[in-house]
Amino acid sequence: MVFCATGFAALLYQVVWQRVLYSTFGVNVEAVTTVVTAFLAGLGVGSLAGGRLARGTSRTILLLCGLIELAIGIFGVGSLSFFRWIGSLTLGLPALPRGAVMALVVMLPTTLMGATLPLLVAFLVRSTGNVGRTVGLLYFVNTAGSAFAAIAAVVLILGNLGETRSAYLAASLNFLVGAFILVGPLQRLPRS
Repeated sequence: MVFCATGFAALLYQVVWQRVLYSTFGVNVEAVTTVVTAFLAGLGVGSLAGGRLARGTSRTILLLCGLIELAIGIFGVGSLSFFRWIGSLTLGLPALPRGAVMALVVMLPTTLMGATLPLLVAFLVRSTGNVGRTVGLLYFVNTAGSAFAAIAAVVLILGNLGETRSAYLAASLNFLVGAFILVGPLQRLPRS
């Protein structure tokens, strides 16, 4: 359930951020490609970083996972203002440097998002001993949350909440997941 919420939040951010970035940088094939590519590249870079961080103790892994979720939520709260501010700073730049800046700002939070999967996989594999089932289950749950968010964002959330409150909803999910990890499973682990 926890990882389903992070998938939901991530895709909700993607939809909201795309709308804000398009209004800031323009809607064209290049902008769409840049946002989607940067989102996926950030997830990939984060996954590599999370894989390196997953070598710690179970306690360290859960602590990192909880803190990362809180960091994503913090970024999410200020993300729309941040993206608009970056857009105003880069207004006079040619398309290529502007696109590079847009890609980098999207990669900041998505790198954090990508780090959570390998951390959770490492934690759960230690407790279950089954790599295939753990990875498959986490991917399924996260993808299910993302799929639900893709539909809900367009049909329900953005129309009723608007961009800012939709980003706040996603951030709230990150805060809830981070707090749950830090006060729940992490506290049940023995201190070493």
